[in-house]
Amino acid sequence: MISLSLLLVAFAPAPAAEASGSVEVGAKPPVAEAGADSTTTPPPGPPKRLSKRKHLKWIDRWAPERNTAELGVYGGLIIPARDLELFEADRTLPEQGFRPLGNVAGEFGGRVGYYPMRFLGLEVEGGAMPTNADGERATMWTVRGHVVGQLGLWSVTPFAVIGAGALGVASPRAAVGNDVDASLHLGLGVKAYLSRRAMLRLDLRDVITARRGVSEGATNTIEVLLGVSIVLGRKKDRDDPQTTPPPPADRDGDGVLDRDDRCIDVPGVKPSGCPPELDTDGDGFLDTKDACPDVPGIAPDGCPNPDADNDGILVPDDQCPEQAETRNGFEDTDGCPDEVPKEFGALEVLEGVFFDINKDTLKPESKKTLDDAVAALQKHGSVRVEISGHSDSTGNRDHNMQLSQRRADAVKQYLVDHGIESARMETRGAGPDEPLDSNATSKGRAQNRRIEFRVLR
Repeated sequence: MISLSLLLVAFAPAPAAEASGSVEVGAKPPVAEAGADSTTTPPPGPPKRLSKRKHLKWIDRWAPERNTAELGVYGGLIIPARDLELFEADRTLPEQGFRPLGNVAGEFGGRVGYYPMRFLGLEVEGGAMPTNADGERATMWTVRGHVVGQLGLWSVTPFAVIGAGALGVASPRAAVGNDVDASLHLGLGVKAYLSRRAMLRLDLRDVITARRGVSEGATNTIEVLLGVSIVLGRKKDRDDPQTTPPPPADRDGDGVLDRDDRCIDVPGVKPSGCPPELDTDGDGFLDTKDACPDVPGIAPDGCPNPDADNDGILVPDDQCPEQAETRNGFEDTDGCPDEVPKEFGALEVLEGVFFDINKDTLKPESKKTLDDAVAALQKHGSVRVEISGHSDSTGNRDHNMQLSQRRADAVKQYLVDHGIESARMETRGAGPDEPLDSNATSKGRAQNRRIEFRVLR
């Protein structure tokens, strides 16, 4: 049996390879005080040696090696065949008949293996399996050897075994007596190499022995084994000499590295590496607190106000950064104050647009007014308008609502037919709901029947 002390050794961490020199972990190069005259950097330390194996992933780190040995113990279960020919007949016991061994038995044992190649090895095993035969205690045992073929490429290694040995039983004569038979065995399994020395192993075996009566052929016994082993003979890690790189440059010796130092030749303070009172852009914010140190700015961060006129249009899109945009539906995205073109002021109520009575058909005398509207929209291509139709209160309200919508649509269609994009115009039928004058007089009703233009914001 393999001693418990060997197993403890297996799981102990492997000793680190000796380094030819030493480097203090986490040591920092000395930093010169601000204003120091010396800019000499300390010489690099001795070479640092690193294990090549540490750079590998675990799955590749502990793959099997040639010329190694494995010492292990295992435990598991054995399922004896019911017609297993392990039985010693005794003539002095005329009532003794054949007794089968128990259905399942525990198993424990040890093994020794030698692997001249990473893909091939030889092993010897011995184990015991306490069981019973009709209530009488019995102990099965085995001694065997086998060839191991394994796919030794990774720390997790599948393998197969084939071998031969002996399978026996020891028990009182009243049970099955003492007997031993030759055996063959086949198996599959997997090994997991956990470290330089520690390894777990799982085996599934088929043990082939004589069937009861000897001449009746062979029978099969199944084993499931879980073991732990120590690995001996691995090569020592090859050390990789690696020169420690020189410390990063700090030309002015102020503790701020050159790559981060904005005043590379003048000793300063962190984080900029510039003198503490420096205000490059003269905006009253020291460079150490100025988010835009090269551009004059305002509170809170020292950067320029991107919308000084508070019109919601930011620089550089604001063409008038000091003057607020006039939100009137006319060129509202350039950031400049402006007025709606006078042409649209004249078109607010379209005087001179006439329709046939109770219809949405434009009369010919409407042409001049509508052509003026076409000219205004063509001149100011960014303007969008709403065209609304209105009626007096005479007649049915629903009819008036529909009629006013159709008349607004008729005006829009005229404009579209004369080259104005449909997307620039919206229509609405207001019916009698927005009168300009009283509907009690014919003059008032005439004023209320109208078409209006409104510039959209």
